[in-house]
Amino acid sequence: MLGLSTTLLLAATYVLLSPGVATETVTTCEVNTVHRLSCDGGVISVQEVLYGRADSVTCGEGKPQEQLVNTECSLEGTVDILKKRCDGKKVCEVSLDVFGTRDPCQGTFKYLQTKYTCLPAIHHVTCEHSLAYLQCDEGQVISVYGADYGRRDQSTCTYKRPASEIQKTDCSRPVSTVSDSCDGKNSCIIKASNSVFGDPCYGTFKYLEVAYVCVYPSITPE
Repeated sequence: MLGLSTTLLLAATYVLLSPGVATETVTTCEVNTVHRLSCDGGVISVQEVLYGRADSVTCGEGKPQEQLVNTECSLEGTVDILKKRCDGKKVCEVSLDVFGTRDPCQGTFKYLQTKYTCLPAIHHVTCEHSLAYLQCDEGQVISVYGADYGRRDQSTCTYKRPASEIQKTDCSRPVSTVSDSCDGKNSCIIKASNSVFGDPCYGTFKYLEVAYVCVYPSITPE
């Protein structure tokens, strides 16, 4: 008997290897400047991240030479942090606060540099209490690339909401419920609600953000 097997790994591999997927690089020099990644089409897929210093030129203008000589300075775990916050989104803004107070090299002027691609995935946002409809063409099935429930900005899903419900913007968290419910299906309906995903930030009006691709299922022997 033959069974249908669709995996996120296969879907991600397909889009990563698709021609025309270029790598973007964003470098933020100043500590208090927002680090912004964005995709006009598709969604973000973080590839490499450096917080530290890898050369003496980048973000070095006007800085004392002694703050530029250490070119083997990098904080560990930065890729995982930014992937968790940014993968699957069209726009992602982060500050250096996401790394806490850890300093990979005291006395060295550091910068944050991210390399990422824009994957050709479908991006879907559903406000709290509403239903998310995920749909693929006939013969194709859903493979969820990423899903978050919560709030990351003060502009999404804000219509007629009081200011107190949209102030907190650091409460979004990844959720596996969407992929568990929708992967391998041609269409899927899931409610954006605390009853489904839990409440990451009490009193805040939240939304569900989903990125997915439609793929032809591979046929493998059971």
